[in-house]
Amino acid sequence: MRRLFFALSLLLVVSCGSTTAYAQRRRAVSPVPNHEWARGAVFYEIFVRSFYDSNGDGKGDLNGLISKLDYLSGLGIDAVWLMPIFESPSYHGYDTTDYETIARDYGTNADFQRFLEEAHKRGIRVIIDYVMNHTSSQHPWFIESASSSTSPKRNWYIWSATNPGWTQPWGPDPTWHQLNNAGPYYYGVFWSGMPDLNYRTREVKAEMFRISREWLTKGVDGFRLDATRYLVEDGAGAGQYDTPETHQLLKDFSADVQQTKPDAILVAENTVNTATLATYYSDVSMNFNFPLASAILDGVNSGNASRITSTLREMSNDYPPGAIDAPFLTNHDQTRIATILGNDSGKLRSAAAILLTLPGAPFIYYGEEVGLQNGPTSADESKRTPMPWTASGGFTTGPPWFAYAAGTATANVASETNDSQSLLSYYRNWIAARKKSAALMKGNLTLLDLSASILSFERDSSGERVIVVHNLSGAAINAELAATANGYDAIYSDFGVSNINGKLSLPAHSSGAWRLR
Repeated sequence: MRRLFFALSLLLVVSCGSTTAYAQRRRAVSPVPNHEWARGAVFYEIFVRSFYDSNGDGKGDLNGLISKLDYLSGLGIDAVWLMPIFESPSYHGYDTTDYETIARDYGTNADFQRFLEEAHKRGIRVIIDYVMNHTSSQHPWFIESASSSTSPKRNWYIWSATNPGWTQPWGPDPTWHQLNNAGPYYYGVFWSGMPDLNYRTREVKAEMFRISREWLTKGVDGFRLDATRYLVEDGAGAGQYDTPETHQLLKDFSADVQQTKPDAILVAENTVNTATLATYYSDVSMNFNFPLASAILDGVNSGNASRITSTLREMSNDYPPGAIDAPFLTNHDQTRIATILGNDSGKLRSAAAILLTLPGAPFIYYGEEVGLQNGPTSADESKRTPMPWTASGGFTTGPPWFAYAAGTATANVASETNDSQSLLSYYRNWIAARKKSAALMKGNLTLLDLSASILSFERDSSGERVIVVHNLSGAAINAELAATANGYDAIYSDFGVSNINGKLSLPAHSSGAWRLR
């Protein structure tokens, strides 16, 4: 059966040759991409269901999000990433049933258009989650595909008369699922409710590209691409990820996006090591840096910078010139940073300061800036709890769709807004400092070696040189930079930090950035 499956796959590859040729012709005449706006920009990840509810039904919505755009602008956010906003049977939306219709819980297509306009008025760009790898098993495409072996959409998904027996690359669960416990098997790398699309079928590729063009034309500034490395599979095990066809599909998609909107960006989700991550920069604009996120949390928790510095060295060695990194601390699939760091205020500040002084485009997960912790259960919903706007929650006037996380009585926007010592103020201060410095926004990074407990580096751009120092330890440290003839000017530093011509005094979990005169 496997031979029959791959024979069919080969036939489909041949059949989509004209699509590939078309994409190549588009690339040949494509305008030069303009992604520099993203270098140095600060992004903010939003789960709309949990951000702000405007109508009291307990679920966040687009009108609620519009009402909080001034908050984002005041924080210093340059762009937002909206987690899935299309129709879906699930609360999270990663199993789409209609890529062209806004989820009814969130509002209407007209509401989304108004949100785009209001965000752009404030200089905030918008990227949206585009789940290309799979649909919901309730999508009309899949229902039609499953209806008959002769269905016109049969090959929009991947079918086998018998079970090929593959398992997930990361675990023992099967990736082939039997239809109605008696019929043929279809491929879904995540679970049976998310069947993978078959990009070896020309019509699938054409339709998904067409839909993306529609959203770009409406004003979307790019896409976050979910599960990027699993787009096209060619066998069991390692054949289910990072395949040559996956890279080619992404190249074709990037070319199509670039042709439609040259300044649109693609940010890919690839949970891989640095060397493999680097290979995706030939395909897309940006990649989330999972190795660096893990290293930052480890370094801040342990008080030792060695893993962060080794990851930064790997990036320097492996990344292509001009790559725009997408560093972050945690996201919607991970335990929240406040929980990981034991709600330790010093460690939370260190993590924020590191993130906001790194090259690339840092991503902040909603609520990180106020110290939002995980919710009351181990389920994914607890990583995506309602945003705490006030001490009592303030997310909705009705019962929230999911319980608030612990600690919102103090970790909330209202309590922290006018508190100069709050974590929210700390985020604002570092974002503002970043925007005042070309070197912090767009400069190169050169590591410095002060001590195992200190992460230090130089950022330079257009003649501006900035020295950044982070004390990751829970103890005060004295250190020394190279003396300069003209000294240093502080861009931003924590209370108690001093720099007297390179002689540093650093309290526990403190940071500073200085411009060389």
